[in-house]
Amino acid sequence: MTLLETITGPKDLRTLTVEQLGKLAQEIREAIITQVSATGGHLAPNLGVVELTLALHRVFDFGHDRLLFDVGHQCYPHKLITGRYPLLSKLRTRQGMAGFPEPSESPYDLFRVGHAGTGISTAVGMARGDSLNGEAYDPKTNPDGRRVVTIIGDASIVNGVAMEGLNGAGVLKRQFLVVLNDNGMSISKPQGAMAQYFDRVRVSHTYSDFKRGAKELLKHVPGGGMLREAYHRMGEMTKAAIAEDSWFEKFGLLTVGPIDGHDLPTLIEFLSEARDMDRPMVLHVKTIKGKGLDIAEQDATKFHSPKAFKVQRTEQLGCRVEMKSGGRSFTAAFGDALVDLMDRDAKVVTATAAMPDGTGVVRAIEKHPERSFDTGICESHAMDMMAGMAKTGLRPFFAVYSTFLQRAFDQAFQEVSLQGLSVRLCLDRAGLVGGDGAVHHGFCDIAILRTLPDAVLTAAIDEPSLKAALEFMRTWDGGLSSVRYPRDDCSQRFVNESCPPFELGKARLLTPGFADLDANRPDVAVLAFGTPAIAAMDAADRLALDYKVAVWDARFAKPIDAALVRALLSRQIPVLTLEDHTVIGGFGSAVIEAAQEMGLDASRVVRHGIPDHWIMQDSRSKQLAEVGLDASGIARMIRHTADPERNAPFVASVSELAEVSQPSGSR
Repeated sequence: MTLLETITGPKDLRTLTVEQLGKLAQEIREAIITQVSATGGHLAPNLGVVELTLALHRVFDFGHDRLLFDVGHQCYPHKLITGRYPLLSKLRTRQGMAGFPEPSESPYDLFRVGHAGTGISTAVGMARGDSLNGEAYDPKTNPDGRRVVTIIGDASIVNGVAMEGLNGAGVLKRQFLVVLNDNGMSISKPQGAMAQYFDRVRVSHTYSDFKRGAKELLKHVPGGGMLREAYHRMGEMTKAAIAEDSWFEKFGLLTVGPIDGHDLPTLIEFLSEARDMDRPMVLHVKTIKGKGLDIAEQDATKFHSPKAFKVQRTEQLGCRVEMKSGGRSFTAAFGDALVDLMDRDAKVVTATAAMPDGTGVVRAIEKHPERSFDTGICESHAMDMMAGMAKTGLRPFFAVYSTFLQRAFDQAFQEVSLQGLSVRLCLDRAGLVGGDGAVHHGFCDIAILRTLPDAVLTAAIDEPSLKAALEFMRTWDGGLSSVRYPRDDCSQRFVNESCPPFELGKARLLTPGFADLDANRPDVAVLAFGTPAIAAMDAADRLALDYKVAVWDARFAKPIDAALVRALLSRQIPVLTLEDHTVIGGFGSAVIEAAQEMGLDASRVVRHGIPDHWIMQDSRSKQLAEVGLDASGIARMIRHTADPERNAPFVASVSELAEVSQPSGSR
């Protein structure tokens, strides 16, 4: 039995020697590498925080104290030592361990965390709440009270919300610890002036001198080696020696470090001192992203969240990595299409918020670096920057995950739409995203953007339609526009057919036999926004013997193809709307609103999309089956739309989750 297999909770760490903790760290790394290489997941960020996580749980009691993560993708070691090692083998599935902190799994996870920058603010809230409840740690009045710790890393300290959190933390009159996991990386290379500041700190003499001399410094402090004694007795002189002119001190936080984040004895010693401080402080920890796997250390961006992979080592070729291959992804298709736009139009510029690889913008950065920008984890800034560029006459394309778009909605409203500026949003990971689960689903972009006057919202069903949508957006200067596409491979169903250009507010008929509705009246008309159109075609094929199904690629959620809606409803043809988006305020709602505005009877319009409950982690295919957006579920909805009295609708409910999660559970 390995040492890791004996760990049932953090209390077990306190029985181990430092040498045993080092052995446990190696076993944790091996377990994470083995699992992620088999299934995919977040690798490099977790490998970098193993010793830090062990030291934190060794020193603090987070069954009582508070531990809040900022970027949740660095939580695997934390989960493995809080009783969830048995769940690792089914990582990122419904039956296993979520890839982000998940309170339903364990009381050691306080928030579901998938977005960066939030940890300090939520920790400030818990610190204030514990103080108001009389539960806060105080060395004199309540030594058994709760302490609060938050870990922030992967360059998310540059996020605007993190700045606001630091501003709030600096005025706390109690213990509060921010652990800055500084690995010199974001998801990719960090950007901006703050990243340059941390680079200077890491390469300066301060880090090496402090690492060598910290213990000696504190030995000579009157009253012993306690940081709190050093701070209170020697004041500003000692504070300057510990972290000279620290940026965090401007916020009112005592700062220590940077210290070596892989040196367990040093980590334990300094965390033990920080545990008993009576004021807010920052412990600046230097770690190596991907630590323990040389290929991940050398290319932390590639191994941030890889697909399944195999490592092959030979004397002739050295170390080679083979990653599980799939079809051509929408992300890759977008990256190529964007470069093509930039090749043809010198006014096209692009930006991403720390996701050049994840969004496909990396190709544009390589070929057109002067017109391509990575802002770091700063979606709000990126949106405003794009607005400024649009004001100068450029044609900006902002590539962002749908789930991160809402972080910049205020800017989309105030600085883009309100100004009538033409910023183009390229929404990757729209809809259900698979293993990342609820924290990353892009389920509300249509609903929030549809509220903006003059916004134009499009969706792609495959690579040719994505190219056509981007070309439409390139020349659309009437205001904010967007195109959404999923974390999936591009369908090849229509690859050999010509893709007509996008025309504002016009749908595309995918079943040409129904071009004349009077000559060939369908039993059901399916209006699908985005890739559900492909599944609808598969469903129509299955039902061909029983039902005449016409399928349209709606293309636009705003403006709706009002002429098509009128043509269908005036002929009393039942309409089924489909979308990989919540049914609340989405494409289907837009169809009903359009019908009512035209005075048409919308009672035969049936909406189908993501239901009003959280969809947890699993494969994207299983999630689509769970909510009935696979071919089987859509076929059931077509039958219901055609004859609602005889055919029950597809209803996704919590009671059905176990059934659909099985490999053979598609409906």
